[in-house]
Amino acid sequence: MTSIAVQGRADWDEVLVAIVDYVERFEPRNELAWHTARHMLLDSLGCAFEALQYPACTKLLGPVVPGATLANGARVPGTGFELDPVKAAFDIGTTIRWLDFNDTWLAAEWGHPSDNLGAILALADWRSRNGAALTMRDVLECAIKAHEIQGVLALRNSFNQVGLEHVALVKLASTAVACRLLELDRAQSLAALSQVFVDGQALRTYRHAPNTGSRKSWAAGDATSRAVRLALIARSGEMGYPSALTAPAWGFYDVSFQGRPFRFEREFASYVIENVLFKISYPAEFHAQSAVEAALTLQARLAAMGRGSDDIAAIVIRTQAACMRIIDKQGPLDNPADRDHCIQYMVAVPLIFGRLGAADYEDAVAADPRIDALRAKIRCVEDPQFTADYHDPDKRSIANALTVTLVDGSVLDEVRVDYPIGHRRRRDEGLALLEAKFRRNLARCFDAARQQRILAVALDQARLEAMPVREFIDLLVP
Repeated sequence: MTSIAVQGRADWDEVLVAIVDYVERFEPRNELAWHTARHMLLDSLGCAFEALQYPACTKLLGPVVPGATLANGARVPGTGFELDPVKAAFDIGTTIRWLDFNDTWLAAEWGHPSDNLGAILALADWRSRNGAALTMRDVLECAIKAHEIQGVLALRNSFNQVGLEHVALVKLASTAVACRLLELDRAQSLAALSQVFVDGQALRTYRHAPNTGSRKSWAAGDATSRAVRLALIARSGEMGYPSALTAPAWGFYDVSFQGRPFRFEREFASYVIENVLFKISYPAEFHAQSAVEAALTLQARLAAMGRGSDDIAAIVIRTQAACMRIIDKQGPLDNPADRDHCIQYMVAVPLIFGRLGAADYEDAVAADPRIDALRAKIRCVEDPQFTADYHDPDKRSIANALTVTLVDGSVLDEVRVDYPIGHRRRRDEGLALLEAKFRRNLARCFDAARQQRILAVALDQARLEAMPVREFIDLLVP
């Protein structure tokens, strides 16, 4: 990465330059990247449609000031809202993320790169409705690049270790592609990216006890909306800050990253979208996905023995360090946001009910006393090899292994799952299920005729890519 001078200013931080260069110059050529991006788009929209069933989500949607709509504004899929692109980005990003069911990237930092669709869809739709010749291929290209920026930075740079929230990377990636969608010049793009780091970043407070709460479901929407705002500010000609990262004492590295510069494992290309993790079967924090699969296997085994969850004396979960850090929780769980980040809860529910769906985090299910009774019997232990394989770029496993001891003292054979469905190593197995998930979620919002019109485009790569953005989005609104 090399720094350059822009419009007579001092050299810009090399990370900012590398991101601008990548967004301007890289052309994705791998068909796997384009096809995976399409599946990611469909899955994300499906997650948004399911989220619209939850009033805690829908109360946050719509204009900031009631009645403040915008003619030819950005549409919010599944709703009747027509908004300025800043608020539309918030709404789209929030619905995609609400149920913790969209794609995932796991490394030194964790995150959900499809969160960036909030900014991408809002800006692309708004510009498409106001004369820009943007197609869904432009949307997919921006998604590929946003995934790459967020994911490559996450490989070696842990924001969580300094108390910062991973949506900082959503804001960065969304700003980078927002600049492209707005056709900003090089100087404006660098200025916008510098503002991301001057902006300050969200704390992880709302992801951890005793403060776990629903902000974690709208934090990504907030980050995408801020990205659109920063790009629009840069479009006005507002100045940037060339050493926003590296300035001694006052730059991001010294203030917020313990004086450490970002480290990079690989160049920007299309690696992240090609290897992204899909949540296909369970709306569960991804470090628990393989544990949920194992729990359902054990539930079936217990049923075949004529036993149930009441016959369990203890469960040991061998897991990775990241799981221990994020979702190993004991004690009271205050709300759905707390429950969907507790591995003990996500194992107990399938062992008791033989399922795990979004509704299983709500109070009506959580009130069942059997859940907390079983949670108290579950203990996590780190397996160093699981942690090593988690970080190994050739493996990227997310392993969990469950051992159940029954009240009569007998011990069931351990059930181990290294790669949950949705991992690239199980991609062929997962894609048909991913499409089935999309079909189910379409049916939540649209009648049969509209579903077929959407599917005719959504399942056809060439037809989708060629369609103007506004025409595709029009299929997705009432």
